Amino acid sequence: MTDRIAVRRTPKLFVGGAFPRSESGRSYPVDASDGTYLAHAALASRKDARDAVQVARKAQPGWAGRTAYNRGQVLYRVAEILEGRAEQLADELDAATGGDGAAEVAATIDRLVWYAGWADKVSLVDATINPVAGSYLSWTTPGPTGVVVAFAPEQPALLGLVELVAAAVVTGNTVVAVTSHAHPLPAVSLAEVMATSDVPGGVVNLLTGDRDELVERLASHRDVNALDLAGFAGQDITPHEVAAAGAFARVVPPVPEIDWYATPSPRRMLALTEAKTVWHPVGT
Repeated sequence: MTDRIAVRRTPKLFVGGAFPRSESGRSYPVDASDGTYLAHAALASRKDARDAVQVARKAQPGWAGRTAYNRGQVLYRVAEILEGRAEQLADELDAATGGDGAAEVAATIDRLVWYAGWADKVSLVDATINPVAGSYLSWTTPGPTGVVVAFAPEQPALLGLVELVAAAVVTGNTVVAVTSHAHPLPAVSLAEVMATSDVPGGVVNLLTGDRDELVERLASHRDVNALDLAGFAGQDITPHEVAAAGAFARVVPPVPEIDWYATPSPRRMLALTEAKTVWHPVGT
């Protein structure tokens, strides 16, 4: 057999269940840990960000309207498909970061299963029966806040991204996630997994590119309900908090020195929910 040139990968964005190129036509080179060229990733523009928020908003009511058990099934299905592509993803992570790709992929799959298990239980952690004086009952449960914008850490590129996405969607939110800038290719493979699983189009949207270019537009977007700034650990997030305040969006600040491999708590999920209080008359 004669030598042949491998088919070069053409990574794209993941918006609304489809794989568009950036509307600007821009891209940027992605290198391996040893400095060799891997591919050109799409450089998302501010319009791409607006488009992603728009489709996330459209998908949110239907996703929130599903049962918690069904959302858990969908996340579990993503873990199943990711398991089948574990070797490919591990190789991509090895090449991109020079780390232990197999360990990160295994942790990512376990994290998806962990969140899937919480889907129909998280409401019990924060639900309360409110003491009232009257012939009625009052109880409070957490519900989705809406459209969440999340900025993934540079590393771990896959596990960190999945942590943010799963924590948001498990409670009925939809997500626009900005991936690791230096290591976007594992996120592109994750998008392919999402597209071939049971995740409805628009529930998870992934943008590759320059987070400093995108954060200003996304933080001030009036249709964004929450901003997870995990990827800005160690940086001054005050301007982004101010922009989010102007859009009445809540901010989940980054946690310094976070151990992404440690078992998380329900706090990230609950930070992306809103309290829903119900009153019901009882008695005669």
